[in-house]
Amino acid sequence: MMESSAGRWSVARGLVAAWRPLAVVVFIAAGFVTRLWAPPGALDWHIWYAGLAITGGAVVWRTLVGALRGHFAADVVATLAIVVAAVLSQPLVGLVIVLMQTGGEALERVAEGRASDAVRALEAAAPRVAHRMTGARIDDVHVDDIVPDDVLLIRPGELVPCDATVIDGASSVDASMLTGEPLPVAAAPGTHLLSGSANLDGALTVRATATAQQSQYARIVSLVRSAQESKAPLQRVADRYAVWFTPLTLAVCALAYVTSGEWLRVLAVLAVATPCPLILATPVAVIGGLNKAARRQIIMRHGTALEHIGTATVVVLDKTGTITIGRPRVREVVTAGPYTANGLLRLAGAVEQSSGHLLARTLVETAEGTGVVLPSAREVVESPGRGVFGVVEGRRVAVGTRAFALEHALNDGAGLAALEARPAGLRAFVAIDGVIEGAVEYADALRPGLADVLQDLRSLGAQRIMVLSGDHADNARTVAAAAGIVEARGDLLPEDKVAVVRELVAAGESVLMVGDGTNDAPALSAATVGVALAGHGGGITAEAADVVILVDDLSRVPEAMHIGRRTMHIARQCIGVGLGLSGAAMVAAAFGAVTPTAGALLQEGIDLAVIINALRASR
Repeated sequence: MMESSAGRWSVARGLVAAWRPLAVVVFIAAGFVTRLWAPPGALDWHIWYAGLAITGGAVVWRTLVGALRGHFAADVVATLAIVVAAVLSQPLVGLVIVLMQTGGEALERVAEGRASDAVRALEAAAPRVAHRMTGARIDDVHVDDIVPDDVLLIRPGELVPCDATVIDGASSVDASMLTGEPLPVAAAPGTHLLSGSANLDGALTVRATATAQQSQYARIVSLVRSAQESKAPLQRVADRYAVWFTPLTLAVCALAYVTSGEWLRVLAVLAVATPCPLILATPVAVIGGLNKAARRQIIMRHGTALEHIGTATVVVLDKTGTITIGRPRVREVVTAGPYTANGLLRLAGAVEQSSGHLLARTLVETAEGTGVVLPSAREVVESPGRGVFGVVEGRRVAVGTRAFALEHALNDGAGLAALEARPAGLRAFVAIDGVIEGAVEYADALRPGLADVLQDLRSLGAQRIMVLSGDHADNARTVAAAAGIVEARGDLLPEDKVAVVRELVAAGESVLMVGDGTNDAPALSAATVGVALAGHGGGITAEAADVVILVDDLSRVPEAMHIGRRTMHIARQCIGVGLGLSGAAMVAAAFGAVTPTAGALLQEGIDLAVIINALRASR
């Protein structure tokens, strides 16, 4: 859906920008048609002059305004040529130059993606309604009406409307979009919840600690907005070349006039020097690069992203869902009694089959993946956020938190002490017939092929690769070290990630930020180029990014960098060859070997060669 919307928006912008070059073609054709019954210079001249005034006037005015503001871009020479053509009564030459200038601009509009709707998308996804409790009465109110100390009911499947503290109930809460932690949080009285978190499986009664406008979700909205507004625009390749090409052209014009005293030679120089390789080469190559990337499910939201993605010197990676798979996996089944790992997994999986909890589904998938045949369970009772109890083949089996397992155990025994002596982490305890017999330990897993991705990033110019995560600092460093990444920071809120990215950009680094969660959106907006992994939908992360990868494949990031580098190599090649040919033609025109009309047509030939070469970017 996002790709098709972006494509329609780009086409619409291209059509709006295309009216002027189409009008120029109509005026040029109409002038030549009149020569079928009227002598040259009778009617055609007036048609061409009218066309030059209509189509070229806006180009001249826009360039003049830009020049007064100190912006001397690639269109300055073209504008001078249009003005001189009009003054010297050469409207056809002027129209050809307008066609080249506005045609290139139309291509640029097509190459640009749609403007980011990041803030609107965030605000649209925000919680809207809260259930306020007054005694036994429950009223639905707008989130803006919540004040601190209000008591709220959050039902299963609903978002937390504001920052709050649980005062009653138990559930699992998914805060991964906000914190980056892949595993659900066990919510119980005293647990602090962030607005925007998703309540999974149990009703919670909470006390608001902040208004919706002052809560975490609203802060993320504000961060994305400020990051986008403060992001400095990047100078186009064409404008960088224009900085030296424009003065050179003016110098040749001056030389032509001084040596000949003829203004037509000046016009000839301007006509052949109109920097269409600058105006055309980059957008044609960029369109080709954008199309090539799109065929690989890599959506570049605008040409600037394609231009700069290959220049990254620092690559910043989110942890959860970016360098890791993003969902818990069974790391190990630990036994503390007579049962084998598969035996424990068999009984635990039997009762977990009846639960919809994320960890329960993971345990069942693991059991089935190892070939364990799960029996059926009877008398299954689930305690939301705590665990599941049932009878399996006559055995009473409880799987869940430490407290839940102890409720179904006659005593904690030596087994529990042995289990708790292991390194801290997320685990589900298993009690069988009143004895804690073991535990299932969970962890996130590194993406397959991550080492190759990191090697490719380094070979493409990334001098530093670092991990930024909202997960605990120890976990972030451990995962980064396992991936071979030295720099890692954890316990970061979205504003902390933005601060790190801005610090890198301010130090002169070209920062490529890759993320997949809502908490990454502000940092993606602040980076030189933000890349969103949107294989599972993307949402606001995709809206805030410059590049959106539609498949859950991290290897597409270095592939996108390679496409960007190759595209810009072709564009620069076109610019260099085109300007070289234009420079040689300028010298010839300065000495009278090229007329203004011939110069304009010669420039069209150079443009054609440039365009054909630039089309290689799509292959």
